[in-house]
Amino acid sequence: MKRRVFISYQHADQMKAHGLNLMTYNKHVDVNFIGRHLLNPVNSHDPDYISRKIREQIKGSSATIVLIGKNTSESDWVSKEIEWSKEKGNGIIGIQIDPDAAIPESLTEYGSEILNWYEPEDVKQFDGAIERAIKASSRGRSMPTNTVSTCSR
Repeated sequence: MKRRVFISYQHADQMKAHGLNLMTYNKHVDVNFIGRHLLNPVNSHDPDYISRKIREQIKGSSATIVLIGKNTSESDWVSKEIEWSKEKGNGIIGIQIDPDAAIPESLTEYGSEILNWYEPEDVKQFDGAIERAIKASSRGRSMPTNTVSTCSR
């Protein structure tokens, strides 16, 4: 089943966010989700308007992937996106795209699974991690899923 996944990232990591979204079209990579995101910046400087646009994308998703780059833990927008995703009941996972990047505290507090972009075994777990996160979230506990994860991670 294809899941709708919100992709959260710090602006400097926009190309990696594009790359993650493009993975869904690559028949040699086993990821099965529909990306919801704002990969093209909102044409506004009004924080209320930007917030509404981000929340619209989160509203249509069941999970959130946070790309963790060098500056992600300092991004107010990523922190808000994590909080809005929690409020909605989304499953949340992190994908570390910079091996030296600090993990945002809100991800560790939430108990989010963190995968490594550069580890082929972790890349193979993207779909499984999404399913595990949804199952662990308030959304997953209230809605049964037909997906079975055989991963022992």
